[in-house]
Amino acid sequence: MFTVRRLGELTELVGAGLAPYLRYSPGPEADASHPSTDHESGLLMPGLSVNPLPAPGWWTLPLEDWLARRVCQYLRELREGAYPWILSGRSVDFGPDNEPLLVDVRPVAWLSSQVIVEAKEHYHARLRAGESTH
Repeated sequence: MFTVRRLGELTELVGAGLAPYLRYSPGPEADASHPSTDHESGLLMPGLSVNPLPAPGWWTLPLEDWLARRVCQYLRELREGAYPWILSGRSVDFGPDNEPLLVDVRPVAWLSSQVIVEAKEHYHARLRAGESTH
């Protein structure tokens, strides 16, 4: 797998439909040996839990803003030893957070630490990161 080094590069890949999902995990090799597990119930799920990267139809801001937000959504996973990577595959069901579960996974690229830093800076500069919903 190659490595995406800039947020703009990720934006191009997602815009072209080549990188539809993001996952934080030990990586494709480790994930190939088992599906995701629902941590609360302990049940095995029928695929890998992923986060969609394309922006929804209601999103009218730049795609780069959406991607910075998505990349930052699970940064806590980095502290648990996970790495961010982008992938494609076939959605077969949904997980407990309504996230797609994929099979026939095709790894696309790793996200570099530079992309993470850039996404954090972009997210905090362009959006109201962490704003309360109530």
